[in-house]
Amino acid sequence: MARKYIELHIDNGVAQVVINRPDKYNALNFIMFKELDDVISDLRKDLKVRVVILSGAGGNFSSGLDVKSVIQSPIQPVKLLFKWLPGNANLAQRVSFGWRNLPIPVIAVLEGCCFGGGMQIALGADIRIAAEETKLSIMEAKWGLVPDMAGLVSLRELVGKDQALLLTMTAKIMSARESLNKGLITEVDSDPMQRALTLANEIANTSPDANAAIKMSINRSWGASVRSLLSRESISQIRLLLGQNRIIAAKRQSHKAKLGGKKESDSKPDSSSKPEPGSKPEYKQRQAWW
Repeated sequence: MARKYIELHIDNGVAQVVINRPDKYNALNFIMFKELDDVISDLRKDLKVRVVILSGAGGNFSSGLDVKSVIQSPIQPVKLLFKWLPGNANLAQRVSFGWRNLPIPVIAVLEGCCFGGGMQIALGADIRIAAEETKLSIMEAKWGLVPDMAGLVSLRELVGKDQALLLTMTAKIMSARESLNKGLITEVDSDPMQRALTLANEIANTSPDANAAIKMSINRSWGASVRSLLSRESISQIRLLLGQNRIIAAKRQSHKAKLGGKKESDSKPDSSSKPEPGSKPEYKQRQAWW
């Protein structure tokens, strides 16, 4: 599907999603909300995707909502905010919360500015890697608004309540290092995209079913009761035991032990050729039930 502002490229199980409106510092217009929502939906259906890397084009992640563009049409704000029930996610919230709901690890690569709506989207990722020069801000209060793109779901898990209040009320612009110290981002790296690719390759070489179960268990159990956590752990483990990837994981560990510490080739396997006898077995695609 051709999209105007959001690019999607998938290679060897790693999906790269690029917010591509560099002339506007990747400011979010209505079309971009729709396209991001569509991409999240497509990724959920693609059982072969192992990891997602989310980034912005032109050296910036996103400067936030393009208010002028959105309010040009009276119907666009309505479509962004409309929901049938208060507890449901609207379009504006799905482009942040949707990344959390994917049964796939999501890595956000942050560069340049990451403000307002851009910050809300980044908070939806599982891992955030920022360049040294990145500036970040939960900026909605500057415009007399409350953060309303579901980023607070993640924010409450990352920082204390007093810090959440401070950051949202002041709309403070922070450096990458300050954001790291506060727990808003995972790592700071001189080359965040290369670091993300290295990490994505590492994650892609583990069981996609186990990763889906781990993500679901941690996200849904983080603030839940102990009873709910224990129940979810048991259900996830039963599902994993019934799947092929659990057996493949055991075989891969056995294969690694047989190498006796020797390093395997870093070259990518040729998907068109059959594996050699005794070679490391490849994982099957993610099970559809996650």
